[in-house]
Amino acid sequence: MGTTNDETCSICMVCGLVYDPAAGMPDHGIAPGTPCRAVPDDWRCPECGVGKADFEPIQF
Repeated sequence: MGTTNDETCSICMVCGLVYDPAAGMPDHGIAPGTPCRAVPDDWRCPECGVGKADFEPIQF
C-alpha cells in the first residue's frame, strides 16, 4: 500500500476494493483501527488476490 497517514483509505488498483483503516477487515484477519502501514506485507486483496503493493491511497 502506498504512503498514507493512519486514517487514509487505500484502493486496490486492480479490482477497486477499498481498505478503510477504521473498519479494518476482521473477516480477513485485519482488526478495525489497523492503519495501512501495519497491514502485513504478505496480505492479499480478498477480492482479486493481488498484494498490498497494488493498493494506492485514496481520499474521499
